[in-house]
Amino acid sequence: MQAHLNYNNRRIKLARILIATTPAAGHVNPMVPFARELVNRGHTVWWYTGKVFQHQIKLLGATYKPMHAAYDFGGMSREQAFPQTQGLQGVSAFIKTCKHIFIEQAPKQMEDIFRLLEKFPADLLIGDDMCYGLGFVYEKTGIPLINISNSIYTYSSIDTAPIGLALPPDNSLLGRIRNIILHFLNDHLVLRELKTYIDRTRTSVGLPKLNKRILENMSQPPNLYLLGTVPEFEYPRSDLYENTHFVGAFISPPLEQFNPPAWWNDLDSNRPVVLVTQGTVANYDLNALIVPTIRALAYEDVLVVATTGGASVENIKLDPLPDNVRVEQFIPYHFLLPHVDVMVTNGGYGSIQMALSNGAPVIVAGTTEEKPEIANRVAWAGVGIDLKTGTPSEKEIRSAVTTILHQPSYKNKTRQLQANYQIYDAPQRAADLSEQLLEIKAQRSPSFSQIAKLAEDQIEKARMGIVN
Repeated sequence: MQAHLNYNNRRIKLARILIATTPAAGHVNPMVPFARELVNRGHTVWWYTGKVFQHQIKLLGATYKPMHAAYDFGGMSREQAFPQTQGLQGVSAFIKTCKHIFIEQAPKQMEDIFRLLEKFPADLLIGDDMCYGLGFVYEKTGIPLINISNSIYTYSSIDTAPIGLALPPDNSLLGRIRNIILHFLNDHLVLRELKTYIDRTRTSVGLPKLNKRILENMSQPPNLYLLGTVPEFEYPRSDLYENTHFVGAFISPPLEQFNPPAWWNDLDSNRPVVLVTQGTVANYDLNALIVPTIRALAYEDVLVVATTGGASVENIKLDPLPDNVRVEQFIPYHFLLPHVDVMVTNGGYGSIQMALSNGAPVIVAGTTEEKPEIANRVAWAGVGIDLKTGTPSEKEIRSAVTTILHQPSYKNKTRQLQANYQIYDAPQRAADLSEQLLEIKAQRSPSFSQIAKLAEDQIEKARMGIVN
Protein backbone atom coordinates (compact mmCIF):
# COMPACT_ATOMS: atom_id res chain seq x y z
CA MET A 1 0.00 0.00 0.00
CA GLN A 2 1.28 3.46 -0.90
CA ALA A 3 1.85 5.71 2.14
CA HIS A 4 0.35 9.18 2.34
CA LEU A 5 1.18 12.36 4.22
CA ASN A 6 -1.14 15.13 5.34
CA TYR A 7 0.66 18.38 4.55
CA ASN A 8 -0.96 21.82 4.69
CA ASN A 9 -4.33 20.08 4.86
CA ARG A 10 -3.59 18.15 1.64
CA ARG A 11 -3.34 14.37 1.50
CA ILE A 12 -0.15 13.76 -0.46
CA LYS A 13 1.04 10.42 -1.79
CA LEU A 14 4.62 9.84 -0.74
CA ALA A 15 6.89 9.42 -3.73
CA ARG A 16 10.14 7.85 -4.85
CA ILE A 17 12.32 10.71 -6.05
CA LEU A 18 15.60 10.33 -7.92
CA ILE A 19 17.93 13.34 -7.88
CA ALA A 20 20.88 13.49 -10.29
CA THR A 21 23.45 16.27 -10.31
CA THR A 22 26.69 17.16 -12.01
CA PRO A 23 29.43 16.36 -9.43
CA ALA A 24 30.39 19.96 -8.69
CA ALA A 25 29.57 22.08 -5.64
CA GLY A 26 27.77 24.76 -7.63
CA HIS A 27 25.40 22.13 -8.99
CA VAL A 28 24.96 20.15 -5.79
CA ASN A 29 24.65 22.90 -3.16
CA PRO A 30 21.39 24.47 -4.43
CA MET A 31 19.81 21.02 -4.35
CA VAL A 32 20.65 20.31 -0.69
CA PRO A 33 17.91 22.40 0.99
CA PHE A 34 15.40 21.19 -1.60
CA ALA A 35 16.29 17.54 -1.00
CA ARG A 36 16.17 18.02 2.76
CA GLU A 37 12.64 19.45 2.48
CA LEU A 38 11.52 16.47 0.40
CA VAL A 39 13.02 14.03 2.91
CA ASN A 40 11.43 15.89 5.82
CA ARG A 41 8.05 15.53 4.12
CA GLY A 42 8.49 11.76 4.06
CA HIS A 43 9.45 11.16 0.43
CA THR A 44 12.11 8.55 -0.38
CA VAL A 45 15.05 10.28 -2.07
CA TRP A 46 17.96 8.69 -3.90
CA TRP A 47 20.74 11.01 -5.06
CA TYR A 48 23.17 10.21 -7.86
CA THR A 49 26.30 12.39 -7.94
CA GLY A 50 30.01 12.51 -7.02
CA LYS A 51 31.36 10.58 -4.04
CA VAL A 52 32.78 13.70 -2.39
CA PHE A 53 29.17 14.66 -1.57
CA GLN A 54 28.23 11.31 -0.03
CA HIS A 55 28.55 12.44 3.59
CA GLN A 56 26.49 15.58 2.98
CA ILE A 57 23.72 13.58 1.30
CA LYS A 58 23.67 11.04 4.11
CA LEU A 59 23.29 13.80 6.71
CA LEU A 60 20.12 15.14 5.11
CA GLY A 61 18.52 11.70 5.11
CA ALA A 62 18.74 10.79 1.41
CA THR A 63 20.38 7.68 -0.06
CA TYR A 64 23.60 8.34 -1.93
CA LYS A 65 24.25 6.56 -5.23
CA PRO A 66 27.70 6.78 -6.89
CA MET A 67 28.65 7.42 -10.49
CA HIS A 68 30.03 4.40 -12.38
CA ALA A 69 29.98 4.86 -16.16
CA ALA A 70 30.07 8.66 -15.89
CA TYR A 71 33.19 10.55 -14.84
CA ASP A 72 33.16 11.51 -11.16
CA PHE A 73 35.23 14.70 -11.03
CA GLY A 74 33.79 15.88 -7.72
CA GLY A 75 36.26 17.77 -5.54
CA MET A 76 38.59 18.64 -8.42
CA SER A 77 39.14 21.98 -10.08
CA ARG A 78 38.19 22.29 -13.73
CA GLU A 79 41.87 22.28 -14.72
CA GLN A 80 42.57 19.15 -12.69
CA ALA A 81 39.58 17.24 -14.02
CA PHE A 82 39.73 18.51 -17.59
CA PRO A 83 43.30 19.60 -18.38
CA GLN A 84 42.33 20.11 -22.04
CA THR A 85 40.41 23.25 -20.95
CA GLN A 86 43.36 24.86 -19.18
CA GLY A 87 44.33 28.29 -20.43
CA LEU A 88 41.40 28.59 -22.83
CA GLN A 89 39.46 31.84 -23.04
CA GLY A 90 36.35 33.10 -24.80
CA VAL A 91 34.44 30.96 -27.29
CA SER A 92 36.98 28.13 -27.36
CA ALA A 93 36.76 27.81 -23.57
CA PHE A 94 32.95 27.75 -23.72
CA ILE A 95 32.90 25.04 -26.39
CA LYS A 96 35.50 22.82 -24.70
CA THR A 97 33.83 23.22 -21.29
CA CYS A 98 30.39 22.30 -22.60
CA LYS A 99 31.70 19.35 -24.62
CA HIS A 100 33.89 17.69 -22.02
CA ILE A 101 32.16 18.53 -18.72
CA PHE A 102 28.51 18.26 -19.71
CA ILE A 103 27.73 16.83 -23.15
CA GLU A 104 30.32 14.05 -23.28
CA GLN A 105 29.13 12.73 -19.92
CA ALA A 106 25.41 12.66 -20.77
CA PRO A 107 25.19 9.17 -22.34
CA LYS A 108 27.22 7.73 -19.46
CA GLN A 109 25.02 9.47 -16.90
CA MET A 110 21.99 8.06 -18.70
CA GLU A 111 23.41 4.54 -18.47
CA ASP A 112 24.03 4.93 -14.73
CA ILE A 113 20.56 6.33 -14.11
CA PHE A 114 18.82 3.53 -16.00
CA ARG A 115 20.65 1.04 -13.80
CA LEU A 116 19.33 2.85 -10.73
CA LEU A 117 15.78 2.81 -12.08
CA GLU A 118 15.93 -0.99 -12.29
CA LYS A 119 16.10 -1.03 -8.48
CA PHE A 120 14.33 2.27 -7.75
CA PRO A 121 11.38 2.95 -10.11
CA ALA A 122 11.12 6.67 -9.46
CA ASP A 123 7.93 8.71 -9.61
CA LEU A 124 9.88 11.92 -10.18
CA LEU A 125 13.28 12.97 -11.55
CA ILE A 126 15.02 16.10 -10.26
CA GLY A 127 18.34 17.43 -11.49
CA ASP A 128 20.43 20.47 -12.22
CA ASP A 129 19.79 21.79 -15.70
CA MET A 130 23.26 20.76 -16.94
CA CYS A 131 22.89 17.09 -15.98
CA TYR A 132 21.89 16.22 -19.51
CA GLY A 133 21.91 12.46 -18.97
CA LEU A 134 18.87 12.87 -16.73
CA GLY A 135 17.16 14.76 -19.55
CA PHE A 136 17.80 11.81 -21.86
CA VAL A 137 16.15 9.48 -19.34
CA TYR A 138 13.15 11.82 -19.13
CA GLU A 139 12.73 11.75 -22.91
CA LYS A 140 12.97 7.95 -23.05
CA THR A 141 10.71 7.12 -20.08
CA GLY A 142 8.31 10.01 -19.63
CA ILE A 143 8.99 10.11 -15.89
CA PRO A 144 8.24 13.72 -14.83
CA LEU A 145 11.35 15.91 -14.66
CA ILE A 146 12.13 19.03 -12.65
CA ASN A 147 15.24 21.02 -13.51
CA ILE A 148 16.86 23.31 -10.98
CA SER A 149 18.82 26.11 -12.57
CA ASN A 150 22.19 26.35 -10.87
CA SER A 151 22.84 29.70 -12.55
CA ILE A 152 21.19 32.21 -14.88
CA TYR A 153 18.10 31.53 -17.00
CA THR A 154 19.32 29.57 -20.04
CA TYR A 155 16.42 29.59 -22.49
CA SER A 156 16.69 31.98 -25.41
CA SER A 157 14.45 35.00 -25.77
CA ILE A 158 13.63 37.61 -28.35
CA ASP A 159 14.35 40.21 -25.65
CA THR A 160 17.93 39.11 -24.88
CA ALA A 161 21.18 38.46 -26.71
CA PRO A 162 22.76 34.98 -26.67
CA ILE A 163 24.41 33.86 -23.45
CA GLY A 164 28.11 34.63 -23.51
CA LEU A 165 28.02 38.17 -24.85
CA ALA A 166 27.13 39.73 -21.48
CA LEU A 167 24.84 42.28 -23.09
CA PRO A 168 21.91 43.88 -21.22
CA PRO A 169 18.36 43.02 -22.30
CA ASP A 170 16.70 45.10 -25.00
CA ASN A 171 13.06 44.60 -26.00
CA SER A 172 12.87 47.61 -28.31
CA LEU A 173 12.38 47.03 -32.04
CA LEU A 174 16.05 47.65 -32.76
CA GLY A 175 17.04 45.61 -29.74
CA ARG A 176 15.01 42.62 -30.90
CA ILE A 177 16.51 42.88 -34.39
CA ARG A 178 19.93 42.90 -32.72
CA ASN A 179 19.02 39.83 -30.70
CA ILE A 180 17.70 37.88 -33.71
CA ILE A 181 20.84 38.57 -35.73
CA LEU A 182 23.14 37.66 -32.83
CA HIS A 183 21.26 34.42 -32.15
CA PHE A 184 21.53 33.46 -35.82
CA LEU A 185 25.26 34.15 -35.93
CA ASN A 186 25.78 32.34 -32.65
CA ASP A 187 23.95 29.19 -33.76
CA HIS A 188 25.20 28.96 -37.34
CA LEU A 189 28.71 30.37 -37.14
CA VAL A 190 30.19 30.85 -33.67
CA LEU A 191 28.90 27.64 -32.05
CA ARG A 192 28.27 25.52 -35.11
CA GLU A 193 30.88 22.98 -33.96
CA LEU A 194 29.08 22.59 -30.63
CA LYS A 195 25.71 22.11 -32.31
CA THR A 196 27.15 19.33 -34.48
CA TYR A 197 28.57 17.62 -31.40
CA ILE A 198 25.23 17.87 -29.57
CA ASP A 199 23.36 16.40 -32.55
CA ARG A 200 25.82 13.53 -32.78
CA THR A 201 25.50 12.82 -29.05
CA ARG A 202 21.71 12.66 -29.18
CA THR A 203 21.82 10.41 -32.23
CA SER A 204 24.23 8.05 -30.44
CA VAL A 205 21.62 7.35 -27.74
CA GLY A 206 18.71 6.97 -30.14
CA LEU A 207 17.20 10.43 -29.71
CA PRO A 208 16.26 12.75 -32.59
CA LYS A 209 18.01 16.04 -33.27
CA LEU A 210 16.36 19.16 -31.85
CA ASN A 211 16.20 22.24 -34.04
CA LYS A 212 16.54 24.72 -31.21
CA ARG A 213 19.04 27.22 -29.87
CA ILE A 214 22.40 25.85 -28.80
CA LEU A 215 21.78 25.56 -25.05
CA GLU A 216 18.31 24.11 -25.68
CA ASN A 217 19.51 21.52 -28.17
CA MET A 218 20.61 18.88 -25.65
CA SER A 219 17.23 17.79 -24.28
CA GLN A 220 13.53 18.55 -24.31
CA PRO A 221 12.35 21.11 -21.76
CA PRO A 222 11.37 19.70 -18.34
CA ASN A 223 7.94 19.69 -16.76
CA LEU A 224 9.14 22.38 -14.37
CA TYR A 225 12.12 24.74 -14.54
CA LEU A 226 12.89 26.29 -11.15
CA LEU A 227 15.10 29.37 -10.88
CA GLY A 228 16.94 29.84 -7.59
CA THR A 229 16.59 33.61 -7.55
CA VAL A 230 13.98 36.37 -7.63
CA PRO A 231 12.51 37.98 -10.78
CA GLU A 232 14.19 41.29 -9.99
CA PHE A 233 17.67 39.77 -10.47
CA GLU A 234 16.92 38.18 -13.83
CA TYR A 235 16.36 40.00 -17.13
CA PRO A 236 12.68 40.57 -17.94
CA ARG A 237 11.38 38.56 -20.92
CA SER A 238 8.08 38.60 -22.77
CA ASP A 239 8.54 34.96 -23.81
CA LEU A 240 9.63 33.29 -20.56
CA TYR A 241 9.40 29.50 -20.80
CA GLU A 242 5.88 28.76 -19.56
CA ASN A 243 6.87 26.23 -16.91
CA THR A 244 9.43 28.53 -15.28
CA HIS A 245 9.04 29.39 -11.60
CA PHE A 246 11.12 31.79 -9.53
CA VAL A 247 11.46 30.23 -6.09
CA GLY A 248 14.07 32.45 -4.39
CA ALA A 249 17.55 31.52 -3.21
CA PHE A 250 18.15 27.88 -2.24
CA ILE A 251 19.54 28.50 1.23
CA SER A 252 19.04 26.82 4.58
CA PRO A 253 21.02 26.22 7.78
CA PRO A 254 24.07 23.95 7.37
CA LEU A 255 23.69 20.25 8.06
CA GLU A 256 26.58 20.14 10.54
CA GLN A 257 27.32 22.14 13.69
CA PHE A 258 29.45 25.23 13.17
CA ASN A 259 32.31 25.96 15.54
CA PRO A 260 33.35 29.58 14.94
CA PRO A 261 37.04 30.45 14.73
CA ALA A 262 38.75 32.23 17.62
CA TRP A 263 38.56 35.63 15.89
CA TRP A 264 34.75 35.49 15.34
CA ASN A 265 33.99 38.38 17.71
CA ASP A 266 36.05 40.65 15.45
CA LEU A 267 33.05 40.68 13.12
CA ASP A 268 31.18 42.78 15.68
CA SER A 269 33.67 45.64 15.61
CA ASN A 270 32.76 48.96 14.01
CA ARG A 271 34.80 48.25 10.89
CA PRO A 272 33.02 47.24 7.65
CA VAL A 273 33.51 43.56 6.83
CA VAL A 274 34.72 42.63 3.34
CA LEU A 275 34.48 38.97 2.32
CA VAL A 276 36.66 37.76 -0.56
CA THR A 277 36.26 34.34 -2.17
CA GLN A 278 37.18 32.51 -5.36
CA GLY A 279 34.67 29.74 -4.76
CA THR A 280 35.44 26.02 -4.61
CA VAL A 281 36.43 25.45 -8.27
CA ALA A 282 38.65 28.38 -9.26
CA ASN A 283 40.76 28.17 -6.10
CA TYR A 284 43.87 26.69 -7.73
CA ASP A 285 45.51 30.13 -7.98
CA LEU A 286 44.68 32.39 -5.06
CA ASN A 287 46.74 35.15 -6.67
CA ALA A 288 43.88 35.81 -9.08
CA LEU A 289 41.59 37.53 -6.58
CA ILE A 290 42.20 36.71 -2.91
CA VAL A 291 45.81 37.90 -2.66
CA PRO A 292 45.20 41.16 -4.64
CA THR A 293 42.19 41.92 -2.42
CA ILE A 294 44.19 41.38 0.76
CA ARG A 295 46.93 43.66 -0.52
CA ALA A 296 44.48 46.27 -1.77
CA LEU A 297 42.75 46.57 1.61
CA ALA A 298 45.72 46.01 3.92
CA TYR A 299 45.78 49.63 5.11
CA GLU A 300 42.05 50.34 4.90
CA ASP A 301 39.78 50.59 7.92
CA VAL A 302 37.99 47.34 7.14
CA LEU A 303 38.09 43.73 8.31
CA VAL A 304 38.92 41.37 5.44
CA VAL A 305 37.71 37.78 5.68
CA ALA A 306 39.17 35.48 3.01
CA THR A 307 37.81 31.97 2.42
CA THR A 308 39.91 29.72 0.19
CA GLY A 309 37.17 27.26 -0.73
CA GLY A 310 39.12 24.29 0.54
CA ALA A 311 42.51 25.30 -0.82
CA SER A 312 45.33 25.38 1.71
CA VAL A 313 45.68 28.64 3.61
CA GLU A 314 49.44 28.34 3.01
CA ASN A 315 48.76 29.06 -0.66
CA ILE A 316 48.32 32.68 0.36
CA LYS A 317 52.01 33.49 0.29
CA LEU A 318 51.89 36.67 2.36
CA ASP A 319 54.07 36.65 5.44
CA PRO A 320 52.99 38.20 7.63
CA LEU A 321 49.32 38.64 6.85
CA PRO A 322 48.05 42.19 7.40
CA ASP A 323 46.54 42.74 10.84
CA ASN A 324 43.06 43.34 9.40
CA VAL A 325 42.87 39.98 7.57
CA ARG A 326 41.35 36.69 8.75
CA VAL A 327 41.75 33.58 6.55
CA GLU A 328 39.87 30.28 6.69
CA GLN A 329 39.46 27.41 4.27
CA PHE A 330 35.71 27.45 4.71
CA ILE A 331 33.06 29.27 6.75
CA PRO A 332 29.35 28.51 6.29
CA TYR A 333 27.85 31.55 4.60
CA HIS A 334 24.68 31.08 6.64
CA PHE A 335 26.62 32.36 9.67
CA LEU A 336 29.10 34.70 7.98
CA LEU A 337 27.09 36.72 5.47
CA PRO A 338 24.81 38.52 7.98
CA HIS A 339 28.01 40.29 9.14
CA VAL A 340 29.33 41.14 5.66
CA ASP A 341 29.12 44.62 4.11
CA VAL A 342 30.70 43.78 0.74
CA MET A 343 31.52 40.51 -0.99
CA VAL A 344 34.37 40.34 -3.53
CA THR A 345 33.87 37.23 -5.65
CA ASN A 346 34.83 35.53 -8.89
CA GLY A 347 31.13 35.38 -9.73
CA GLY A 348 29.78 32.04 -8.54
CA TYR A 349 26.01 32.19 -8.87
CA GLY A 350 25.16 30.52 -5.56
CA SER A 351 27.42 32.71 -3.46
CA ILE A 352 26.06 35.85 -5.11
CA GLN A 353 22.47 34.76 -4.42
CA MET A 354 23.36 34.17 -0.78
CA ALA A 355 25.11 37.54 -0.48
CA LEU A 356 22.22 39.48 -2.01
CA SER A 357 19.63 37.62 0.06
CA ASN A 358 21.62 38.77 3.11
CA GLY A 359 21.73 42.39 1.91
CA ALA A 360 25.45 42.45 0.97
CA PRO A 361 26.41 44.19 -2.32
CA VAL A 362 28.91 42.32 -4.48
CA ILE A 363 32.01 43.07 -6.56
CA VAL A 364 32.48 40.54 -9.34
CA ALA A 365 35.75 39.64 -11.06
CA GLY A 366 35.07 36.64 -13.27
CA THR A 367 35.53 35.82 -16.96
CA THR A 368 35.09 32.04 -17.16
CA GLU A 369 31.96 29.98 -17.85
CA GLU A 370 28.84 32.14 -17.51
CA LYS A 371 30.38 34.48 -14.92
CA PRO A 372 30.40 37.56 -17.22
CA GLU A 373 26.63 37.11 -17.60
CA ILE A 374 26.19 36.90 -13.84
CA ALA A 375 28.37 39.97 -13.34
CA ASN A 376 26.35 41.90 -15.90
CA ARG A 377 23.14 41.12 -14.02
CA VAL A 378 24.73 42.41 -10.83
CA ALA A 379 25.54 45.71 -12.52
CA TRP A 380 22.17 45.83 -14.30
CA ALA A 381 20.32 45.38 -11.00
CA GLY A 382 22.47 48.06 -9.33
CA VAL A 383 23.52 45.75 -6.49
CA GLY A 384 27.25 45.73 -7.16
CA ILE A 385 30.13 46.39 -9.53
CA ASP A 386 31.35 44.33 -12.47
CA LEU A 387 35.14 44.66 -12.76
CA LYS A 388 35.00 42.99 -16.22
CA THR A 389 38.19 41.03 -15.58
CA GLY A 390 39.20 37.85 -13.79
CA THR A 391 42.50 39.34 -12.60
CA PRO A 392 41.76 42.81 -11.23
CA SER A 393 44.50 45.10 -10.00
CA GLU A 394 44.78 46.17 -6.38
CA LYS A 395 43.74 49.68 -7.42
CA GLU A 396 40.58 48.41 -9.14
CA ILE A 397 39.58 46.35 -6.12
CA ARG A 398 40.25 49.14 -3.62
CA SER A 399 38.31 51.63 -5.75
CA ALA A 400 35.32 49.30 -6.08
CA VAL A 401 35.17 48.54 -2.34
CA THR A 402 35.46 52.23 -1.49
CA THR A 403 32.70 53.08 -3.97
CA ILE A 404 30.25 50.56 -2.53
CA LEU A 405 30.99 51.52 1.07
CA HIS A 406 30.55 55.24 0.40
CA GLN A 407 27.77 55.35 -2.19
CA PRO A 408 24.46 54.48 -0.45
CA SER A 409 22.73 53.53 -3.71
CA TYR A 410 24.37 50.08 -3.77
CA LYS A 411 23.34 49.24 -0.22
CA ASN A 412 19.86 50.65 -0.75
CA LYS A 413 19.21 48.64 -3.89
CA THR A 414 20.61 45.50 -2.30
CA ARG A 415 18.29 45.93 0.68
CA GLN A 416 15.35 46.34 -1.69
CA LEU A 417 16.34 43.11 -3.40
CA GLN A 418 16.85 41.42 -0.03
CA ALA A 419 13.24 42.23 0.84
CA ASN A 420 12.15 40.44 -2.34
CA TYR A 421 14.18 37.35 -1.42
CA GLN A 422 12.50 37.25 1.97
CA ILE A 423 9.12 36.75 0.31
CA TYR A 424 10.27 33.33 -0.88
CA ASP A 425 11.11 30.06 0.84
CA ALA A 426 12.86 28.21 -1.99
CA PRO A 427 12.96 24.68 -0.48
CA GLN A 428 9.31 24.85 0.54
CA ARG A 429 8.15 26.37 -2.75
CA ALA A 430 10.14 23.82 -4.80
CA ALA A 431 8.73 20.93 -2.76
CA ASP A 432 5.17 22.26 -3.13
CA LEU A 433 5.59 22.47 -6.90
CA SER A 434 7.04 18.96 -6.96
CA GLU A 435 4.03 17.52 -5.15
CA GLN A 436 1.63 19.43 -7.37
CA LEU A 437 3.37 17.98 -10.44
CA LEU A 438 3.10 14.48 -8.97
CA GLU A 439 -0.61 14.96 -8.39
CA ILE A 440 -1.16 16.21 -11.96
CA LYS A 441 0.88 13.39 -13.48
CA ALA A 442 -0.52 10.63 -11.26
CA GLN A 443 -3.06 9.42 -13.81
CA ARG A 444 -0.73 9.65 -16.82
CA SER A 445 2.69 8.53 -15.53
CA PRO A 446 3.89 4.98 -16.20
CA SER A 447 3.46 2.47 -13.40
CA PHE A 448 6.44 1.24 -11.40
CA SER A 449 6.50 -2.02 -13.36
CA GLN A 450 6.35 -0.20 -16.71
CA ILE A 451 9.26 2.04 -15.73
CA ALA A 452 11.32 -0.89 -14.51
CA LYS A 453 10.66 -2.82 -17.74
CA LEU A 454 11.60 0.22 -19.85
CA ALA A 455 14.78 0.69 -17.84
CA GLU A 456 15.70 -2.97 -18.42
CA ASP A 457 15.15 -2.56 -22.17
CA GLN A 458 17.32 0.56 -22.31
CA ILE A 459 20.15 -1.06 -20.35
CA GLU A 460 20.06 -4.08 -22.64
CA LYS A 461 20.37 -1.78 -25.65
CA ALA A 462 23.27 -0.01 -23.99
CA ARG A 463 25.02 -3.33 -23.43
CA MET A 464 24.54 -4.22 -27.11
CA GLY A 465 26.37 -1.05 -28.10
CA ILE A 466 23.46 1.15 -29.12
CA VAL A 467 24.50 3.65 -26.45
CA ASN A 468 28.13 4.65 -27.08
